[in-house]
Amino acid sequence: MRELIILLKVITNKMKGDIMQKLSQLWNNINQRLLPLINEEIGTLSEKQEKFVKAVEMLNPEKYLITLEWLGNGRKPSDRLSLFKAFVAKSIYNYSLTNEFREFLLCNESLRRLCGYEAINDVPSEPTFSRAFNEFSNLEIGSKVHNEMVEEYLGEKLCGHVSRDASAVDARETPVKIIKSDLPVQNPVGRPKKGTQKIEKAPTKLTQQLSRSLEENLADIPTHCSIGTKLDSKGHKYSWIGYKLHLDVIDGDIPVSGILSSASVYDNQVSIPLAQMTAQKITNLYDLMDAAYDASEIYYFSKTLGHIPVIDHNKRRGDKREFSPAEKGRFKERSSVERVFSNLKDNYGCKNIRVRGAKKVMMHLMFGVIALTATQILQMII
Repeated sequence: MRELIILLKVITNKMKGDIMQKLSQLWNNINQRLLPLINEEIGTLSEKQEKFVKAVEMLNPEKYLITLEWLGNGRKPSDRLSLFKAFVAKSIYNYSLTNEFREFLLCNESLRRLCGYEAINDVPSEPTFSRAFNEFSNLEIGSKVHNEMVEEYLGEKLCGHVSRDASAVDARETPVKIIKSDLPVQNPVGRPKKGTQKIEKAPTKLTQQLSRSLEENLADIPTHCSIGTKLDSKGHKYSWIGYKLHLDVIDGDIPVSGILSSASVYDNQVSIPLAQMTAQKITNLYDLMDAAYDASEIYYFSKTLGHIPVIDHNKRRGDKREFSPAEKGRFKERSSVERVFSNLKDNYGCKNIRVRGAKKVMMHLMFGVIALTATQILQMII
């Protein structure tokens, strides 16, 4: 098994050349060298085990785990790389609870060995899983690993469409109460009283975001637990307690950027930061968004990036503006982001969130996003 681990590290070295050449070489190494060796060592793998192996081969979390390595003081902790792999497997096997997945890991010898645990006694306890997850969350390792994977395998690819949307994330938390004194001062409705000075209208958040950096915009996005309200596809209003996950998805149902916000944040207030984040990783031609993003600032920013915005018209802005035939055809591609959200919630453990706090919720979601992204990237060469 030690030779197998060495081979795993060799195959995950960075490869030079064109993006498709990288993926083809990775695919051939996995299918022609790695999987036959694993099958000989631990037996024939199931479909999900093969998916796990392929996903892990595309990740490079080691350099982000260096700060968690044992320094020789106290008891040696459990290997964080094996724990990271275990959490990826947890998402692929669609487990929401760590204790349930740990029980499954104890019974599944093949998966246990793929994660790096030769014997049952090597599997860490549930509190160790919890401590490691807390460390991963504080270091935001999930987002860092995902960003590197996107830049490595998609950075040289010209993408046609980026589909942008947000989805509700239910959480088992108490929503934070907003004190009215903390809200920005606004002009009272109606005509001001005689002798009172009119308060200057502050620029909107979207206007402010246009002149700020990505870091400044991200710092301004609320991430506390709150109550969100939204209309579903049939026009029915529903509410939830928790957060919102905002995603940019390219053709092939591949998530390339993600931001977590409070549930009460409007979708359009995260559009510009999300566009800034995506522009640092890939090059795309069209930005596809629904009516929630119909704002002049978003149109303007998309065009400054050299993109063509295709945004559904919001009926609140007057008479419905219909798409041209070309725009209508483009806009159909936006369904990819909806498929990604459905896939994450149905198949990658992102429907039932048991952790609390924005960082932990984001880490839980990112394990699913990482596994899905790796799977979809490899689908490009099939």
